[in-house]
Amino acid sequence: MIDVRPSQQMRDLGVVQHGAGILAEPARAFDLPAERDEAERITDELFAAMERVGQVHPFAKGMGIAAPQIGIGRAVAVVQPPGDGPAITLLNPRITDRSDVMDEQYEGCLSFFDVRGLVPRPLKITVEATALTGETVTTVYERGLARLIYHEIDHLDGLLYLARMQTGVRPIPVEEYRQTGRAWVYGGA
Repeated sequence: MIDVRPSQQMRDLGVVQHGAGILAEPARAFDLPAERDEAERITDELFAAMERVGQVHPFAKGMGIAAPQIGIGRAVAVVQPPGDGPAITLLNPRITDRSDVMDEQYEGCLSFFDVRGLVPRPLKITVEATALTGETVTTVYERGLARLIYHEIDHLDGLLYLARMQTGVRPIPVEEYRQTGRAWVYGGA
């Protein structure tokens, strides 16, 4: 049996990989409610991609995926929190406030799944997003869910978690990460 690298597995599932230009470009916002049909169509594609990925890799701490990761440069991401909670759809999200209290944990990203990186993030963020009806919705996220959401919003801003890592800190191979005992793996970013 041939051992397939995690990044190749993600590529085979339709996830755009590190180095593709679309991952470094800010995503274009939706004009809602005028582009509601387009937003719903892309959101459905994201859920389908998340389902494909979830079938081959378990995500105990939740996962997310942003439209640029499936080759669509629009400002939408979906996040599946840990457990049985409902998925979160983020249309045109932006972080409007963040706590000064930070936490540093390992993150994984579906767009370069062969490594994990130690990333500092605020423990609490406030996010404004747009509902399909065009209204602005403000939500506060904390701890692990704040980390997931922030990671996906970074994708929509054309940033990978590598840009958030402290100077001199490098990602480690997934095989080495598995030996750390630190269990914060999710996708999507």
